[in-house]
Amino acid sequence: MAKAIRFHKQGGPEVLQLDDVPVGDPGPGQVRIRHTAIGVNFVDTYQRSGLYPMQMPAVAGNEGAGVVEAVGPKVKDLKKGDRVAYTGLPGSYCEERVVPADRMVKIPKGISDEQAASMMLKGMTVHYLIHSTYEVKKGETVLWHAAAGGVGLIAGQWLKKLGANTIGTVGSEEKAKLAKAHGWKHVINYSTENFVERVKEISKGKKVPVVYDSVGKTTWDGSLDCLAPRGLMVSFGNASGPVAPQNLGILSAKGSLYVTRPTLGTYIAARADLVKRSNDLFNAVKSRKVKIETTGRYKLADAANAHRDLESRKTTGSVILVP
Repeated sequence: MAKAIRFHKQGGPEVLQLDDVPVGDPGPGQVRIRHTAIGVNFVDTYQRSGLYPMQMPAVAGNEGAGVVEAVGPKVKDLKKGDRVAYTGLPGSYCEERVVPADRMVKIPKGISDEQAASMMLKGMTVHYLIHSTYEVKKGETVLWHAAAGGVGLIAGQWLKKLGANTIGTVGSEEKAKLAKAHGWKHVINYSTENFVERVKEISKGKKVPVVYDSVGKTTWDGSLDCLAPRGLMVSFGNASGPVAPQNLGILSAKGSLYVTRPTLGTYIAARADLVKRSNDLFNAVKSRKVKIETTGRYKLADAANAHRDLESRKTTGSVILVP
């Protein structure tokens, strides 16, 4: 048996409870891993709350790092003792679990387990957003909401290395300072400034070709107003709540706009894509193009507090659970 954070019904952080769960031995193509660090992400709160329906009972979490404890038949690339990391497999809030071997990536030397657990989901999200969903080019101006969040801090650094002219929004002066320290050139505090007007000012009226928005409900309308004709709205999260149903006519009225709702799972569904994106991320961190900072650590048993702090916007950067 192993300890795990499960929820037997969907709701607030209080539904998370520490349970004993069976682990078992790995079958063909599987490995059993012992977690050393577990990532905490907004998608975890969506699954817990009911925004994303789950089959009950469910073990929370989607990302982790740890050590291979046992290897099942037909697994050739992993052995006992290997350090591995993953994302996109629901059920990570636990001490041990059995996972598909082909969803694991080896953690290279120079990357700690905490770093790996802090960046697999967030870092590869940035990678696909700026290289695949929209390929940001040197000199382009981009708008990114929640610039001081875990994804935002990685994005600011990576976009700076690409030579982009970056605009990030935050909700406080403290977060504004943090965002600027992580590469964001222009930082807008939307609690005291109108971000639409500031974007128009910064872009000298041209607006931007792409907006990256993980906030959702409260930033949607303004984001569309920041886009240049034929611009792309990338909606990849719902921190303030889901976006209401939209009349597609608004896209034509505002300049033949495009909208996409991407997910990391689609962009790493193929093993080759998972390996490519994770390797690019690891190399960016090892070469110091991107710095990964674990800013919050909670015991596994305190997962509910981690969710409360995340949802109340008390956290910045990457948050992990320690088994």
